[in-house]
Amino acid sequence: MSTTEVRSDNTIGKAVAAKVDMKLEIVVIPVSDVGRAKEFYERLGWRLDADYDNGKDFRVIQFTPPGSGCSVIFGTNVTAAAPGSAQGLYLIVSDIKAARKELLDRGIQISQVFHDASGVYAGKDEPYLFGRLRVSGPDPEHRSYRSFASFHDPDGNGWLFQEITTRLPGRIDSSATTFASVSDLASAFRRAESAHGVHEKNVLGGKRDENWPEWYAAYMVAEQAGTVLPT
Repeated sequence: MSTTEVRSDNTIGKAVAAKVDMKLEIVVIPVSDVGRAKEFYERLGWRLDADYDNGKDFRVIQFTPPGSGCSVIFGTNVTAAAPGSAQGLYLIVSDIKAARKELLDRGIQISQVFHDASGVYAGKDEPYLFGRLRVSGPDPEHRSYRSFASFHDPDGNGWLFQEITTRLPGRIDSSATTFASVSDLASAFRRAESAHGVHEKNVLGGKRDENWPEWYAAYMVAEQAGTVLPT
C-alpha cells in the first residue's frame, strides 16, 4: 500500500529492518466463475503464469500484472473468502492517464481519474486510501501518490490505479534505481526532459546544456529516491 501522509511521530524508519527477505508475491482473488475471471484478466493484458486443474475439485490460475513482482491467483477451492470481497487492490502506475486509456482500449470499464479532497475523508463514495470522497480529475498539482482511477473485475473485486512518480523517503532502496518496464522508464525520461527544459531556460539563459545526460540521470535518481530534485 502506498500513502502520502507523513506521520508526525519519529518512529518511521527507526525500526530494525528484518534480515530475511519476505517478498509479497501472491494475492488471492475470490471469484465465483473461474472461466469468466480468466477471460477478464487476460483482457487486461496480464501475463498468464499458470492454469492447473486436477480434473475434479481444484483449479488454480495465476496472473501477473506487467511490471509487477506480485501475482494474483484465483480458482476453485483456493480461498474461503466471498467472491468480490477483495477490495483496495492497488496497481502503481507512473502515468495514470496512459494506464486508464490502456484499459479503455481493451474494453475494460474504469472510472474517471480522481483525487482526494485535501483533508476531507468522509463522504458517500467508494472508500480508497484517502477516505470516501472522490474529486473528479487528477490532482491539480500532479503530486505523486494523489491521483487514482478504479475498476472492478466481474465479481466486483476492486482495483485502483495510483499514480506515483516520486517515492517518499524511506520507502525504497535508495541505493538502487530501477524501472519495472520500458513504459516506466520512458515516463521518467519525459519528466526529466520537462524539468531540464525549465533548467535550461532559468539557469542557463536558454542555452543548450551539453551535460544534459548527467542532469537527466541525477534528476531520475533523485526522483525515484525521493530526495531533492535538481533545478
